Amino acid sequence: MKKIITLLLLSTSYIFSNINAVVSIAPEMTFLKAIGGDKVNISLMVKPGNSPHTYEPKPSQMAAIAKAKLYFAIGVEFEHVWLPKFQSLNTSMQVIDLSQGVEKMAMMHHEEHEEEHDAHGAHKHEGQDPHIWTSPANVKIIAQNIYKALSSVDTLNTKYYEDNLNSFLAHIEATDTEIKKILSMLKDSRKFMVFHPSWGYFAKTYHLVQIAVEVEGKSPKPRELVHLIKEAQEEKVSAIITQPEFSDASAKIIANELHIPVVKISPMAENWSKNLIKMARTIAGQP
Repeated sequence: MKKIITLLLLSTSYIFSNINAVVSIAPEMTFLKAIGGDKVNISLMVKPGNSPHTYEPKPSQMAAIAKAKLYFAIGVEFEHVWLPKFQSLNTSMQVIDLSQGVEKMAMMHHEEHEEEHDAHGAHKHEGQDPHIWTSPANVKIIAQNIYKALSSVDTLNTKYYEDNLNSFLAHIEATDTEIKKILSMLKDSRKFMVFHPSWGYFAKTYHLVQIAVEVEGKSPKPRELVHLIKEAQEEKVSAIITQPEFSDASAKIIANELHIPVVKISPMAENWSKNLIKMARTIAGQP
């Protein structure tokens, strides 16, 4: 009798145990929390302040991978190297591609030219831009992908996930409305200057143009800085946006010349909604 009770308790705890899931970056953690709620245990790979371009997991994080049921991938650079290793470590772990259904766009940098007459440089495409979550429309697709994944492995809680999905979709819609309201106040140029071109999807969604300080992925040379300063003056740029993950030395030179602030806004921030609203306010020149 005791054995039967023990087996029943074990099977019950298994049925009602939380889903162990791993995400690559902090915004994904926000999305997964919103839909998974208290039914999901989440482990984060790239901690705030680290770059997903060069990140390497710690041993404790590899231990989380070994116990995970789901890995939510989003297309950031370190996944290309590490996802196959994660799958070798945990062959039963399902990898969910959150970018499925999202229309990808190219990553754009300024391209350096030798010709002196090319004042602003051309734009060079360097593969696909992974920062899909900077567009609320894309986050709706990401949310649907999370809902489908959770519902497929935990059918008993489908209604719970569906309710959370609907609440989160309403939150995304409210965020989009607020950003549109802020950017409707733009009177001059719809261009903004960033060090690293992480905001392409945001720009496309709101009919903006990002000007990258980077030249072919590197800090600009003095001659390129002169061109960028001139371009920023012409476009009446109100601030230069940098990320904590990258050096802002070049941005500070431009900002000092134009007497405009350097504002640090990382697309990797966990508080996705407030972060995009802050981005919109910065572009619109609002405090």
